[in-house]
Amino acid sequence: MTVSFLSLKDITDKYSKEIHGAVTRVIDSGWYLQGEENKLFETNYSQYIGTQYTIGVANGLDALIWILRAYIELGVISPDDEVIVPANTYIASILAITENRLVPILVEPDINTYQIDDAKIEAAITKRTKAIMIVHLYGRCAYTEKIGQLCKQYNLKLIEDNAQSHGCLYNGQKTGSLGDAAGHSFYPGKNLGALGDGGAVTTDDKELADTIRSLANYGSSKKYVFKYQGSNSRLDEIQAAVLTVKLKYLDEDNKLRKEVARKYIEGIRNSNVILPNVFDYNNNVFHIFPIRVKKRTELQNYLTENGLQTIIHYPIPPHRQECYKEWNNLSFPITEQIHDEELSLPMSPVLIDDQIHYTIDVINKWNN
Repeated sequence: MTVSFLSLKDITDKYSKEIHGAVTRVIDSGWYLQGEENKLFETNYSQYIGTQYTIGVANGLDALIWILRAYIELGVISPDDEVIVPANTYIASILAITENRLVPILVEPDINTYQIDDAKIEAAITKRTKAIMIVHLYGRCAYTEKIGQLCKQYNLKLIEDNAQSHGCLYNGQKTGSLGDAAGHSFYPGKNLGALGDGGAVTTDDKELADTIRSLANYGSSKKYVFKYQGSNSRLDEIQAAVLTVKLKYLDEDNKLRKEVARKYIEGIRNSNVILPNVFDYNNNVFHIFPIRVKKRTELQNYLTENGLQTIIHYPIPPHRQECYKEWNNLSFPITEQIHDEELSLPMSPVLIDDQIHYTIDVINKWNN
């Protein structure tokens, strides 16, 4: 049997008729940017997330860049100020910070959750700290009451990188509405994925929302009048229409992901494999199902030989990347352990029971 890590074709096929109808509607309209489809998606997504404003942008990285840039334009943050961010995040979280000439302050994760360790944040706060960026990595909620209290105590902005956790909950509230602003990615492989790149910012701050909308439209809120030195970062009408279709099924798809995760957790009994520590299934939408194993290469090769596709998220931590060579000598042992041991199993809402049970069986038979 062959089990792909994620079949985007099968996911799209679930809603093929509606997606074709949505795309045709856009084509026939003759309006392809900043039209009614974008307005509809922004309205629906705000209602879903629970924020006043959604601003569609070109991708998830841009969403984070524009949040920070808008805070700079509004005088809330200044170049060379510091933003606390998890050390084990995907590179985009950090690129958004350095793109704005801000300073990322890397904080280790909790080995049990893979999310930023809230017990280590306060020691990293200085007079230059202006924000904490939490990353709901792998689809798990990173927010804690302690993080919220630290933001209030030190007057810090709380920014969510919600690229991997569409629909995740914290005490009944959606991630993407827990902080001052959140960046979302609709890359095709996400839980809510477009048919190309796409992203959004959600916030309750009207001034911030208006500023981001202008920055992402060449710095303009009125045609041919430019308040900011902006750029071009807009969600196009076709992607907005596709996302409107898929948003209707997001909770259903997340429920299916949780069922896959539950079966993995209940079924995998190989003592060499460390499974995710799930405290509450409401706090995780399982964008990724990460396991850890000491002999990762051996296990990955074995799974490949048995038709199981896996991916490493991520093989090289940010502080070891060449683009941040000034950090290459820094030591983040927990981050490094996760990056050395993590392996992601097939995870999607279209996995069938035979594929799930086969995956479990193959892993349980691995003896190394």
